[in-house]
Amino acid sequence: MNSSMILSGRQVRNFWHAARRNNGIERRLSPFHIPCGAGASAQYLNHALFSTAASDGTAESNKKSASDGPITAKIDATDTKIANAPNNSHLSNISELSKARLSALVVSTTAFGFVAAGPTALAFTSLPTFAAASIGTALCASSAATFNQVLEIERDRQMKRTGNRPLVTGAVTKEMAVGLGCLTGASGGLMLGLGTDPITTMLGIGNIGLYAGLYTYLKPKSEINTWVGAVVGAIPPVMGWTAAGGSLMDAEAILLGSTLFLWQFPHFFALNWMYRTDYKRGGFAMVAVDDPNGDRTASLIKRYAFYLASLPFLSTALEVTSPMFAVDGGILLNSYALYVAFKFDKERSNANARKVFLTSLWYLPCVMMLFLLHSRRWHEEVTDDDKLVLKDGQVDNESILVSMQKLINRVQSKGKELCMHEAIVSKDVGIWVGSESNKAAIDGSKCPISLGKAVAENASSSIAAHEEFELKQESSQEESQSSANETS
Repeated sequence: MNSSMILSGRQVRNFWHAARRNNGIERRLSPFHIPCGAGASAQYLNHALFSTAASDGTAESNKKSASDGPITAKIDATDTKIANAPNNSHLSNISELSKARLSALVVSTTAFGFVAAGPTALAFTSLPTFAAASIGTALCASSAATFNQVLEIERDRQMKRTGNRPLVTGAVTKEMAVGLGCLTGASGGLMLGLGTDPITTMLGIGNIGLYAGLYTYLKPKSEINTWVGAVVGAIPPVMGWTAAGGSLMDAEAILLGSTLFLWQFPHFFALNWMYRTDYKRGGFAMVAVDDPNGDRTASLIKRYAFYLASLPFLSTALEVTSPMFAVDGGILLNSYALYVAFKFDKERSNANARKVFLTSLWYLPCVMMLFLLHSRRWHEEVTDDDKLVLKDGQVDNESILVSMQKLINRVQSKGKELCMHEAIVSKDVGIWVGSESNKAAIDGSKCPISLGKAVAENASSSIAAHEEFELKQESSQEESQSSANETS
């Protein structure tokens, strides 16, 4: 049953804080118990009102407080939202120590690297391998983040952005955090060791040391820490690639790692600029801290945005992806990223820095998805010989691989339907290559990039055939001349 009453803003605020602090008689029952029900709500309400009266000193101040800003507050006796909130406090602390959102991003890049290996490679791996790579990477990332916060307690205390972290507020002790870091690091390394391969395991464990060790050590000492941190971020997709059976020297592994490495600079330099005062307060050696006009920050954001924009063209040149990746990822996607980078260069405001930062957040999943859609490896067909057959005769991963390949094929087909190039070059346009006597038709429904490649290949073969024909004619003429001389 709901009851309504007029409460001042201060009374409602005290009621809320009283519920969150879990004060009162009920706390003696259990440190995690929040009373619910009509009687419990009344106890908390009385405590909130009493706290207001005590803080004001007299009942008159209560009346004055109520008259300053009365609001209508509905107290739901059966509402358990407040009652259940503190039950999540420990999970919230662990999430904060582990930097759960950052760890989720790391796992997504690992999964991206794994799937980028293509259907043929994935046919020889298993779903448990994928799970071990993803979960193991998440645990290693959690461990690195926890140790990083353990080592930066005092600096975090000086910053507004990090002032509410569990170690700073005392919600979690240093010993507990160290224990969590050791547990997640050991379990992550063990999972990678048992479920993947030695290279992936070494990369995962090494990344803990690189982030919690060298990167954390350099943060207050040198601006080079940003570049070290970028290396840390570039490793997870490579871990996914090696876990799927790839090599560190594969072109795909280098491109995946380079994408994540270069992406972090516009992302972090924009964040660095927005919180430059806070980083200075914490004593961190960041580029923006010693860059009052933003000249270096803007220059670095533009430079690495250009480097990042070049990767789709490099990927196409190396024949890792189809030519359309250069259009989708290299031109369309990066045009806006470069636009916001130049906008920040023109006006070094926090608002423009935030646009760069927010653009980087959606840019990464978009470029990863486009890479997969245009990957040549995902044009391969999985044969029966490629599939891993178990002892009982069943084919492992068949349904997963087939489903994934069908999904990518559907998205590719839909993309072709929406492609503006294919709309321009319709099927009824007759395009022919070759000589009049030996001309061949080209399907006009193809995108001009593929069409141009076909024309170039046909032209090359025509030139080669023509040169061969001329050589044969010359040879024939020489033989005729030689025969004539012998006869004479």
